[in-house]
Amino acid sequence: MVHVYGLGVLQGVPGSRPIAQSALSGLTGSLRDKNHGGWYSSMSSDGHPTSGKSCYDHTFVLLAATTAVQAELDGADELLTDAAEVFLGYFWDDAIGRCVDTWDSSFEQLDSYRGINANMHAVEAMLSVASLTSDVQWLERAARICGFVVDTASENGWRIPEHYDSSWQPVLDYNEGRPADPFKPFGATVGHALEWARLLVHLANSPVGIDRDALLDASRHLFDQAVTDGWASDGHDGFVYTTDWDGVPVVRDRFHWVTAEAIAAAAALYREHGDQVYADWYRRWWDYAATYHVDSVCGSWHHELDALNRPASAVWKGKPDLYHVFQAALVPGLPLYPMFACGLSHRQDRTHGELG
Repeated sequence: MVHVYGLGVLQGVPGSRPIAQSALSGLTGSLRDKNHGGWYSSMSSDGHPTSGKSCYDHTFVLLAATTAVQAELDGADELLTDAAEVFLGYFWDDAIGRCVDTWDSSFEQLDSYRGINANMHAVEAMLSVASLTSDVQWLERAARICGFVVDTASENGWRIPEHYDSSWQPVLDYNEGRPADPFKPFGATVGHALEWARLLVHLANSPVGIDRDALLDASRHLFDQAVTDGWASDGHDGFVYTTDWDGVPVVRDRFHWVTAEAIAAAAALYREHGDQVYADWYRRWWDYAATYHVDSVCGSWHHELDALNRPASAVWKGKPDLYHVFQAALVPGLPLYPMFACGLSHRQDRTHGELG
């Protein structure tokens, strides 16, 4: 909410600042663990926090803080300082070049699970911090994570292993008995491959010493394999949620965030390469979203559809997520680097200059 409505502030959308500021007060207030540091995932109605501290949650605090600083929200600078300190102190493993996943609430016991989902969102946050601060160390960290993902995906037919043990050995049968887990599903997650494809393009356009051509080549491989495995692969339009390691659909429900990330990836790849195929996919997926995901009665998007594209709620309840869709709408009009908040700010500065 801080991130999205902070972007709204930078776009000049009326009413965005009070919502962003109110959401930020939650991060500096009740959700902040003042005893052990870090942030709780959520708070119950009677004021009891959920247990544990996850990298996934903390990457979003880092992202939110970056956008909040760019939007000049009260308390944003302090939040960013705290978020970066906690992230680097507890979640970034510099010896390995990747993030650990989950601690207990007091940051004393580290869980043995390692995951790519949190690392993916860490890359997005790192790119955003680097865009704001020009600190190339954040880009170097992001590049180390991306290098690992590219290597492991290339070894698995451009399907990304998501789950690992404490030694970073892939656990390919993880959650085989619970394949529709919303955060740790079994098999290859089609939407994540599309999201990684976009992030590699962003990184390739950043000022960091990397093999740019290798990143862009990997981005295209990830995109192509995700489309082959995921789009209408069961005979109906829409992206399946997951496949097995041979590309056979496992969970066939369609999720709005996957469609949004497909749109965003197609836009980014078209901006980078100019190939018409990406423009064609971009239009086709917006048409699909308008037909099936957009809720013209109650607003927002249906977050989950079944295999026949009917609204469903087997995995997701309600409409809690605005971030993927909002960013998908912004990608075509912003530079590939810097990231969203800084890109909007720079565009606004140029516009002001032209009006002046």
